[in-house]
Amino acid sequence: MTDVRGALRDSKFGQMTVGAIMEKEVQSANKETESDMLASYMMEGFGSVPIIDGNKKLLGIVSEFDLLSALRKGKNLNEVKAGEIMTANPVSVTQDTNVVTLIDVLQNNHLIRVPVVDSTGKLIGIVARRDLLRGYLHTTA
Repeated sequence: MTDVRGALRDSKFGQMTVGAIMEKEVQSANKETESDMLASYMMEGFGSVPIIDGNKKLLGIVSEFDLLSALRKGKNLNEVKAGEIMTANPVSVTQDTNVVTLIDVLQNNHLIRVPVVDSTGKLIGIVARRDLLRGYLHTTA
């Protein structure tokens, strides 16, 4: 396994960082955003929505799973605020994170996407598994 990881790390793809593949235009919300609004974002293709404060500091994330859990509990999504159902202190990466490390983060935490933050915790992007695959395909084309 170490040899495979080393070969991957040494490849053109393995030399890439999150900054090269992340999505910089991020649909985010705040703790007071109603969950039905978050659900509408997800219908537009955002599988999870980062929750930020007024300074864009990452506070949490709301996923489709969180919304479904609220529904399962009998909640009406237009009465539930993001802050009530968000996962606080979510897993995140920086733009300097190597893609091989990102694969480990996604796989080990069973995640589809993770927020990208700067050194102060400010949200600057989001990166998904499909972004990794797109990056790989671009390096092998």
